[in-house]
Amino acid sequence: MLPIVFNPASIAVGLAGAGEGWARRQSLLESAGIEPRTIAPDAAETALKPLTILFVAGLDLATSTGLAERARKAGVPVNVEDVPDLCDFHVPATVRRGDLLLTVSTGGRAPGLSRILREWLESRFGEAWEARLDDLSTARATWRDNGLTPPQVSQNTRDLVARKGWLS
Repeated sequence: MLPIVFNPASIAVGLAGAGEGWARRQSLLESAGIEPRTIAPDAAETALKPLTILFVAGLDLATSTGLAERARKAGVPVNVEDVPDLCDFHVPATVRRGDLLLTVSTGGRAPGLSRILREWLESRFGEAWEARLDDLSTARATWRDNGLTPPQVSQNTRDLVARKGWLS
């Protein structure tokens, strides 16, 4: 597994599907600041080439398989919801607090465990963390403007979090 975070402004995300599965993926992408391109289930390889990644949800297995194959031929990694064998990547369970993003993944092996851990994180990292991130970001910018080195900024970050008791 390789955890990465894309800048939504620099990628083209496609979404193909129907029903509740499609709606869940649409909501996930929108919460990440992504307006996905709607992709027809029978889209040709040429229509898929401009995409960075493709999500497929709520389609029957044969349609999903064909679309995934065409996406791969176009060089586009694909995620087919609930069909691990058709996925080039998995979507972790997430907790969002503004720009703070906490994720949990089992590589698709135990989604229930990911859900349990996400719920645990949600209970410990409440809405206050959005403001905490804002405060820390402001402090970091000040430290950097004052010429502190990356190791000094890192230590100041640790000291601030400890002093505020955010993790106790």
